[in-house]
Amino acid sequence: MRADGLLPTVLLCVISAISPARAEDKIVDIPTRNGVSQRFLLISTAEPKAAVILFAGGHGGLQLNDAGNARWGNNNFLVRSARLFAAQGLTVAVLDAPSDKQAPPYLSGFRQSPEHASDVKAVIAWLKDQVKAPVWLVGTSRGTQSVAAVSTALGQSGGPDGVVLTSTVLNDPRSKPVPDMPVDKLAVPVLVVHHEQDACRVCLFRDMPRLMEKLSALPRRELMTFRGGENQGDPCEALAYHGFNGLEAEVVRRIAAWITQ
Repeated sequence: MRADGLLPTVLLCVISAISPARAEDKIVDIPTRNGVSQRFLLISTAEPKAAVILFAGGHGGLQLNDAGNARWGNNNFLVRSARLFAAQGLTVAVLDAPSDKQAPPYLSGFRQSPEHASDVKAVIAWLKDQVKAPVWLVGTSRGTQSVAAVSTALGQSGGPDGVVLTSTVLNDPRSKPVPDMPVDKLAVPVLVVHHEQDACRVCLFRDMPRLMEKLSALPRRELMTFRGGENQGDPCEALAYHGFNGLEAEVVRRIAAWITQ
């Protein structure tokens, strides 16, 4: 949940998934609110089955440059796994903070705002127009607060076709956790993905029943769990169980299969 730490050299080939950007990728800036633009890294795939917008955790300020390289967040679970989603036949948009949130605290304190929902709505509309495929929101850790807040705010008026919550914020005294949001009102499929050994204090698996009970009336929802992998460092960081360290390929494969089934 805090800023990403330095990585051992041996992990760099695995972790730096979007740095540097590849030639076929491109940075997209679209206008959203008055005087504000929203930047994302677009990873295209031929004949996509769906498009996914990826929301990193922590403060969410990737600070993508014009070449598509992130200044922060390369080891975040979804950021480092972006190309794995593309390999599953999904077009990928790795979301940065908007142009008016490119300095601390970035998305902190902004994720549940109407302005954030407006920015994401513009990205959803752009992808629907360009990709001609369903658009899903996929968040991890603090990113699940963005996904849940945006999805419930937009509903069927420009909202996503589905939602994936990974390492969900389940209990947080500092901000509204996902189970406290009106996710029971969603009319789209919701997939919840969690590591049973996640030791992050705001994402403990023992707190999962409250979320799943709230989702119980949805026509399509599922809890997908994992165990094992690698567990390094801070339990709220991306190289712990919290970030599905060592399980990325399997987790992404199963998420993609659920999205496209």
